[in-house]
Parts: sequence; structure tokens; C-alpha cells
Amino acid sequence: MVRVTKSVLFLVAISAVLVGMAQNTSDKLKKEQSRLEDKIANTKSLLAKSKTNTNASLNELRVIENQIAYRERLLSNYDDQIRGAEMTVQLKEEQIIELTDKVELLKEQYKKLLVYAYKHRNKYGKMMYIFTSDSYNEARKRNKYIQRLSDHQLKQFLVIIQNQNLIKEEITTIDKERKYKLEVIDEKKRERVLIAKDKKKKEKVYQKFKLEEQKILAKLKKEERQKQILRDKISAAIREEVAAAEAKRMKALAAEKAARDKAEAAGKPITTTKPSITIAETKEVALVGKNFEGNRGKLPWPVDKGNITEKFGKNPHPTLKNVYTNNRGIDISAPKNAQVRCVFEGEVTSVLNIPGAGKVIIIKHGNYRTVYSNLQDTYVKAGSKVTTKKIIGSLLSKNGETMSVVHFEVHKVSGNSVVCLNPTLWVAH
Repeated sequence: MVRVTKSVLFLVAISAVLVGMAQNTSDKLKKEQSRLEDKIANTKSLLAKSKTNTNASLNELRVIENQIAYRERLLSNYDDQIRGAEMTVQLKEEQIIELTDKVELLKEQYKKLLVYAYKHRNKYGKMMYIFTSDSYNEARKRNKYIQRLSDHQLKQFLVIIQNQNLIKEEITTIDKERKYKLEVIDEKKRERVLIAKDKKKKEKVYQKFKLEEQKILAKLKKEERQKQILRDKISAAIREEVAAAEAKRMKALAAEKAARDKAEAAGKPITTTKPSITIAETKEVALVGKNFEGNRGKLPWPVDKGNITEKFGKNPHPTLKNVYTNNRGIDISAPKNAQVRCVFEGEVTSVLNIPGAGKVIIIKHGNYRTVYSNLQDTYVKAGSKVTTKKIIGSLLSKNGETMSVVHFEVHKVSGNSVVCLNPTLWVAH
């Protein structure tokens, strides 16, 4: 009987571990589901105003492609959740069978014990078992043993019955969840059909672009020239800032040396003070830099709602074959004239106005810089202190387009060099 009890406890423990692992996986899948649904809601919102627009932009085509990709990943996510639920149901059903077998075995043991005790109640009853002890202490031990055995068997039955009821309830819940997931998958499939129709509609615009490849190529070259001007301006602004800070530091060091030399000449005690004017030397700025670095992957987006339509690095053109663009940041398509916000506290170092490319804001966070381009209006100026999510400007809009695009960059200043980083690794997803 002890072996039966141990095997039951072992079964329950193993099942609990497996169910716990399945639950952790299910929780992760549900979090991923929620994230994908938010992305889909975002792309749907961006595309809502362009459904009647026959002059859809390339960015809108990119948003549609992203939306389809999100939907396919969501469908896959639901498939995984259903498979996980089915595995959990199967595990619990097997557990019920095992527990039922153990219960039947215990019942059979109880039955035999009761029958034996009834047939031999005069000679071999509990009292006789106790009275036939060789000593008082042995009689006490036998009495406690009988009590413990009876209590243990009763508790074991209650645990098994409780587990059976709990498992049945959980299976009912999982069955309901599985049916719900199937219904949701059907709904998502219907939405996928709708987005496929949207894609077909946009395909007409795509074909139009294909017919105008020469114009698009000429426009692309013009945009690339503007981007190069933008890159040069941003790089120059950061280098000038770093050079100015270094010149200020050297000036302070020279003034300190002059004061020291003067004190030596006059025979006065020499006092040395460490200048705290360089970018990386002030405690406040250094702390901001460390906090910025510590929030890698957690920074808010530069716009409240948006979709990345051009990634960092090399990007294939959506309609021109074997044509690529090189991006030093990321381009985020957002609602027309959307407000732009600072992704982390810092200080505005530059506000640039670049013809054909709108305005640019550069903000320093210790040894890091964030760059916000393609702005129409700016609400800050050089020297302004800004906080996380503070609105710093609004996006430029193009005629006939229903979206605006913010170009966002992240740089790290290391000595006299400036390294361009991938912003996708810094913002939250």
C-alpha cells in the first residue's frame, strides 16, 4: 500500500511539473499574441486612411507587407497554442486514467481488509491485534500504527478524488479554450483573406510603379543625394559638438596650468581642481549615459504609433530589382503630421534645417546621441533639456500621401570617433 501511495505522489509531482512547463509556454505564446495583435491594430490604423487613395506610396505597400507578415505569425502563434492545449489535455487524461487505476486498487485493498476484519472480528480484530502485544509500549505502537494507517488511507482517497475533480475541471476549461482558439483562427483567416484583397488592390499601384521605373529610379537617386546631405550634416554637427567640448576642456586645462605656474612662481601652495566640463566627466551626464545604455531594448519609440518600413543597413527597394538603399537608422511610418517625442532624457545639441529633408533634432544622452529627421516643426532649441517622451516636433508630410515618416538614428561618441548604431536594438518591441 505504501508503494501505491508513493507512485501516486510521484505521478502527481511529474504531472505538475509538465503542466507547469506547458503553462509557462502558453503564457509566453499569449504575450506574443498580444504583441502581434497590437502591431496589426497599428498597421490597420495606418492603412485606414489610404483604402480610398489610388496614389498609394511605397511606404504604404511596405506597411501592408508588414501587416500580412504579422497576421501569418499570429496564425502560427494560435496553432502553437492549440497544440499546447491538446498536449495538456492528453497529459491530464492519461493522469486521470492512472489515478483511477490507483483508486480502484486502493478500494480493492480496503475491501479485502474490511472483509478480513469482519470474518475474524472476534479473534483477529483491531483490539485483539493490540491486546496480543508483548508489552504496553508495543500495544501503544500498534494502536498508533492502526490510526496512522487509517488516517493515511482516508487522506489519500480525498487527495485522489480532489485531483480527479480538479483535472476534470481543467480539461473542461482547456476544451473551451481550444474551441475559442479555433474560432479566433477562423476569424484571423477571414481577416487574412481581406488583407489579401487589399494587397491585390495595392498590386495595381505596384504595377503602376513598375511602369514608371525610370521616374522612380530618378526620384530614388535624388532622395539618395538628399540622404547623403543629411548624413553629412548630422555627422558634421556631432563632430563640431565633440570638438567644441574638447576645445573647452583643453582651455580649462590650459587655464589650470597657467594658474599652477603662476602659483609656483609666487611660491604659493598649489591647489589642483579637476575640470568637470567635458561631456563624459560630469557626474550628471555620465549617469544619463549609463542609464541610456542600461535601457537598451526598452526605449520608447520616437512616435506614439508607427511601423518600421525601412530597417537599419541594406534594404531592397520594394519595386526595383537589384536596387538597394543603405540606411544609417530606421524609417518609421506614422500617421500624417504625427508628433515626434524624445526617446530618453537629455539635452538638445543641434536643430538643423536641411532643404528638401525637413528639420533635424540631435539630442545627447551622455556619450550617446539620438537623431530625429524629416520634421516639419520643432518645439525645442539647442541647449533645451528634455525628458523621456517629451514632444519635440511634428513630422513633415508630402502631398497626396496619408502617412509621414520619421527617420531615427542612434550614435555613440567614443573619443573623437562617432559610431552609428542599429536603433532597432534600442527601442522596445
